[in-house]
Amino acid sequence: MRPVAILGIGQTQVDEHWDKSLKELAGEAAFAALNEAGIKRADALFVGNMLAPIVDGQNQLGAHIADWIGMWGSEAVKIEAACGSGAAAFRAGLMAVAAGEAESALVLGVEKMTDKAGHDVTSALATAADADYEVEQGVSFVGLNALVMRRYMHEYGWKHADFAPFSINAHANAIHNPFARLHQKITAEQFEKSSMVATPINLLDASPIGDGAAAALLVPAEKLTGRKIIVAGSASATDTIAVHARREPLFLSAAYASAKQAYAQAGVAPDEIDLFELHDAFSIMSALSLEACGFAERGQAPRLGLDGEITPHGRLPVCTRGGLKARGHPVGATGMYQIVEVVQQLRGECGVTQVAEARVGMAQNIGGSGATILTHILKSEP
Repeated sequence: MRPVAILGIGQTQVDEHWDKSLKELAGEAAFAALNEAGIKRADALFVGNMLAPIVDGQNQLGAHIADWIGMWGSEAVKIEAACGSGAAAFRAGLMAVAAGEAESALVLGVEKMTDKAGHDVTSALATAADADYEVEQGVSFVGLNALVMRRYMHEYGWKHADFAPFSINAHANAIHNPFARLHQKITAEQFEKSSMVATPINLLDASPIGDGAAAALLVPAEKLTGRKIIVAGSASATDTIAVHARREPLFLSAAYASAKQAYAQAGVAPDEIDLFELHDAFSIMSALSLEACGFAERGQAPRLGLDGEITPHGRLPVCTRGGLKARGHPVGATGMYQIVEVVQQLRGECGVTQVAEARVGMAQNIGGSGATILTHILKSEP
């Protein structure tokens, strides 16, 4: 398998795009990545998306978007892995180029979520849970995460206020990201007084949905000269789809397994990661991801936030462009936003939230409540 590099990136702002269709959003990100790469089309197109058949009434996204951007004749498929669809598409494109099946692959994550009523979107998102034993009982994803968070607080003695730094950091970083949906700082007091959604999760624990698209163009690294962004590690793992069926509901075993594989492929250890774009759909997931990936001891991840270690200038910067919490969470596109943001950091393009001398970045995208988890490690190499 040959090394693969990221040549071009593109993204749209996450927002309520009432005036743009799904394919128009996809086209904006795709053309931005292609233009930056200096090419007009790729050999293959891989589209990460979760909800289009339900929310937008559109299937066949591979051909649909290839048609829209003028990539007729190219291989084009949609990849679905719930909220992990973006990273799953990225991995598919990576494997195609690494295996020599394609000399270039355009990977795109796109989601259009705001054209439907909130309850319809909630029902659509629930299709990523266990239909028989979770959805049938009326539990939503915020409900599942609330149960996990309550248990975590009980087991390890944390208070709800101890999770505030995760959200505060995300919002502080998003202010400097023009592609983020939320551009306002929040305080610890606002975090605690925010409206309750599902105890103990309140509004400021949870990420907002939105419309958006992000893309990257993959090519063989051998074709590039000078400094390049290499995909050094890529791994995917699964766990039970239902939270109650897990041996350890407070441990993301799929995150542990995929991170372990990615570390080995990249030849790095957790303390060599310069920044981590984690999947903070809810603040409890930030804690569980940090622990599963080896950045904190079991039950101790909130301490990283409380000690200021997760800011852009801390020991382990996370969500440096706002994360899901403040950049927004257009579910099938989220994994590709994370990849684009790591590339920006490794290029030194992040301004106020730039991580000093960033050379190794990690992105982790989670599908469902941890049933599918993909980890990617990117390196900046001369």
